[in-house]
Amino acid sequence: MKITAIRFAKLKVPLVTPFKTALREVSYIEDLVVLIETDKGEIGYGAAASTPVITGDTHQSILSVIKQFIAPKLIGMEIENLNQICQVIQSSVVANYSAKAALELAVYDLWGKLYQAPLYKLLGGGSQTLRTDITISVDNIDKMLSDCAVVVAQGFDILKVKIGNDLQQDIERVKAIYQGFGQQTQIRLDVNQGWNAKQTVFALQQLESHNVELELVEQPVKSDDFKGLKYITERVNTPIMADESAFSPKQVIQLLEQNAVDIINIKVMKTGGLSRAIEIANITAQYQADCMIGCMLEGSIAVAGAAHLASAKAQQISKIDLDGPALGQYDPVQGGVEFNGPAITLSDGPGLGIKSIDTLQPINDGIWPL
Repeated sequence: MKITAIRFAKLKVPLVTPFKTALREVSYIEDLVVLIETDKGEIGYGAAASTPVITGDTHQSILSVIKQFIAPKLIGMEIENLNQICQVIQSSVVANYSAKAALELAVYDLWGKLYQAPLYKLLGGGSQTLRTDITISVDNIDKMLSDCAVVVAQGFDILKVKIGNDLQQDIERVKAIYQGFGQQTQIRLDVNQGWNAKQTVFALQQLESHNVELELVEQPVKSDDFKGLKYITERVNTPIMADESAFSPKQVIQLLEQNAVDIINIKVMKTGGLSRAIEIANITAQYQADCMIGCMLEGSIAVAGAAHLASAKAQQISKIDLDGPALGQYDPVQGGVEFNGPAITLSDGPGLGIKSIDTLQPINDGIWPL
């Protein structure tokens, strides 16, 4: 099966409620979709969101770097040479992680179609069902409590609470949420780099003294503050997880060697694709460290790849944070991975299992016929 053309499209889905973090506010899931065509008539699907404050990627930069630097090298390559294709994608340009991830997702989708098997089985097999948490956006306490009540009624029992814009208010937010829902849910905090190391220790010691039990705290300090992460981890009982600090396998090794964190958050968009996400999962296994699989605010095309990886690497990835598609008003993807409240069900169709995509808006440029 040979790559003959690479095309692009846009996909936009309104959110049920605006997505608010310490870094940004978003009202839509907006993906740039990559479609890789082959001489056998198969199409591989990949996608990426615009995340300039996280990965530095925008839709325009993703489109430009694929067209100029990566796609011309892929035309004519055989899908069976998966490792070689991934090496070309990774080595054609530095950084540009989301562009690489979108391409790799489409390639892995085709790899599954080549061998007529779902991706999770080709990656090692695993459960066809997963269970995700749900994000509670940062807001005033009453609004956050109301949002918690809504999702708990929908069956979610793991809450990922966004905080990080006001230390004292953050402490009060968490106390209130734990008092209201701590007995029926697990609570994860995502600070989105909103505190410094001493603030984090103060906040967590305050919460621990009030018997607030948190499953984890995600990326409380700036992404390059490895010393700060280690300072926190040594002084609190609550597990600390690295997210923006852990883009590359090298960074993951540094964090684990320094005992700077307890958990690594793997995101396919952040690592630059499934090949490096797999590498990071294997590294954490060597260090006997726990992992979460997460996503940016992407739709079900991109999140499907992460879900297949989570199933295949379940021994390393014990925590699932793949609620992006569940935050949308609808899912335009037919087939593929089904997102139904907290339940994620993987398709047994080949590759990612995607059959069709509604409301896809083609972009006319970006065609490289063989």
